[in-house]
Amino acid sequence: MGRLIFIFLLSISLFEGWMVQSIPYDHTASLECLSSPMRSLYKGGILQNSEFDSGLMGWLVPPGVKAAVNSSQSGNKFADAKNKGQPSRGVYQKIHLKTNHHYSLSAWLQVSSGTAVVKAIFKAPNGAYIGGGAVVAKAGCWSMLKGGMTAYSSGPAEFFFEADGATVDILVDSVSLQPFTFAEWKNHTSLSAAKARKSAVKVVARGADGAPLANAELSLKLLRPGFPLGNAMTAEILNMPAYEKWFTSRFTVASFENAMKWYSTEWKRNQENYSVPDAMLALAQRHGIKVRGHNVFWDTNNTQMAWVNPLGAEELKAAMQKRLSSVVTRYAGKVIAWDVVNENLHGQFYEGRLGANVSAEVYGQVAKMDANATLFMNEYGTLEWAMDLTAMASKYAAKMEQIRSYPGNAGIKLAVGLESHFETPNIPYMRATLDMLAQLKVPIWLTEIDVSPKTGPYQVEYLEDVLREGYGHPNVEGMVLWAAWHKHGCWVMCLTDNNFTNLPTGNVVDKLIAEWKTHPVAATTDANGVAELNLVHGEYTFTVTHPSLESATAHTLTVDASSSALEHAIDIKV
Repeated sequence: MGRLIFIFLLSISLFEGWMVQSIPYDHTASLECLSSPMRSLYKGGILQNSEFDSGLMGWLVPPGVKAAVNSSQSGNKFADAKNKGQPSRGVYQKIHLKTNHHYSLSAWLQVSSGTAVVKAIFKAPNGAYIGGGAVVAKAGCWSMLKGGMTAYSSGPAEFFFEADGATVDILVDSVSLQPFTFAEWKNHTSLSAAKARKSAVKVVARGADGAPLANAELSLKLLRPGFPLGNAMTAEILNMPAYEKWFTSRFTVASFENAMKWYSTEWKRNQENYSVPDAMLALAQRHGIKVRGHNVFWDTNNTQMAWVNPLGAEELKAAMQKRLSSVVTRYAGKVIAWDVVNENLHGQFYEGRLGANVSAEVYGQVAKMDANATLFMNEYGTLEWAMDLTAMASKYAAKMEQIRSYPGNAGIKLAVGLESHFETPNIPYMRATLDMLAQLKVPIWLTEIDVSPKTGPYQVEYLEDVLREGYGHPNVEGMVLWAAWHKHGCWVMCLTDNNFTNLPTGNVVDKLIAEWKTHPVAATTDANGVAELNLVHGEYTFTVTHPSLESATAHTLTVDASSSALEHAIDIKV
């Protein structure tokens, strides 16, 4: 027999199913401070006079505040609310919220002097105040606030801006508030996931003479999904085959919950022990599971060893250098990423001892020691809490820019790590924050996903919402759950009981894993030797049978987004 040739033509599948919403979601975002604001998204949505072309029509002025509409030299109109005391507030609108709707919010803000954190706040129908997002606003240029909220009841509400701890005038322009039903939002997520995680594949089978092989039978097997989904791993896995089987049959990435941390490898000064993380890494490697290095340093005060706290500056520098040389050199080339200075927005332990640039210096050193690893800024609160004013997107971006711009750090492989420890998730705010951080043009991972049991019967639903939102966002490149198993109980969220039987949380994770692996398992080529398939990204084995072949032939192919415009001519000898 001759040779069989497959030609794989891959292209992104832009649409799957019918859109049920009339208005698509707008991912537009900006981290820049601009001389003029962008236009209102959704033409303002449900807000009146969103660009102040009709003066203050539709807007109200808080007591004690004087407001007017002014114009820039370019003719752009904006509202200017002048404040003499705190809290400083901008103009506001009365709105009507609808139950079971997500509201996407955006606005462009400026302050009269210096910088100030400006918050967007909703007064709900029940009188509760709900944070919708915040931004560091500056004088002389416009900054975008993007966020949102979810309404669980209908009724009259208010929407306003307020400066945090500052007396400033608040300038507002290009405001929008767009409602989406839960069904519309879910459909956005599904369509986005289909576009980001699948490709349309055209398979052309030809014989040695170049003639198409009509009615060739194709069978497909997904060997490894392309989207990284992982979980935290504990040392108990080393002696528990049931735990090992449960973990390795589901996840393609692991973060060691504690084993690689400084306090685990050098609890007592100069007494290092890497036996546990070494063994865990070996286990992961046996199963083809990629490992994230978690973490090199942890910047919070309460995570330091007793012997570290009293060290003077020079001793601390020496201890840190030893730690760097020890852990990074040991695992360089064996981990895919490092959480370099963990939680260095909420934590300031090292900055307080060694200066504001210590994180930037450490990132630069790790980049030199492990050039192929991705270096994460791993932080909590950024995605989970609209009113976490320490770790909001604009401050996160500023910290990353400080690291990136430090002398010697140009070109280092930075990434966004969002821990994602949720209670009741603000899903519109989550999506908006991902939109904002996507402007950094680096990989984004959700690195420690859990949902608090405080949410009671809604825990499983909220976990599914968070996972779907992450998977569906085009700029999220991986997710890791923080459901590390311990016999005595999990930190926040368990997926199984002590017999590794799934809990409801584990069931929803398994459901999504199965859904995200779903693909055609068989196809038949047409008269032109062509079979068209819509495949989730990953590594596949294609097996082909045809009457002209003495035996079935197989080939391995990776389908991913970068394959979209490529033609693969693959020769298989038979």
